[in-house]
Amino acid sequence: MGRPTRARPRVEVTTGESVRIMRELQGMTQAELAAACGIPQATISSIETGRVNLGIERARKLAVALRCHPAVLAFPGWQVDSAA
Repeated sequence: MGRPTRARPRVEVTTGESVRIMRELQGMTQAELAAACGIPQATISSIETGRVNLGIERARKLAVALRCHPAVLAFPGWQVDSAA
């Protein structure tokens, strides 16, 4: 048995922050994302700031435009329990 190691700190990410992070990783502005997915820029801003819920249909549209799986946006903190 080895010495115990400290757990790494986790950063909690909201769905809105997940959308913003993925958008920025793609090098897109909110206006460019809006044009790519058909969701108004004001709605994207509201999603990113947590004033509007993401929702499954919006997650699907945004995921297509951001080239990621909708779960990346809708469930950013999800972890599979390795004991399950």
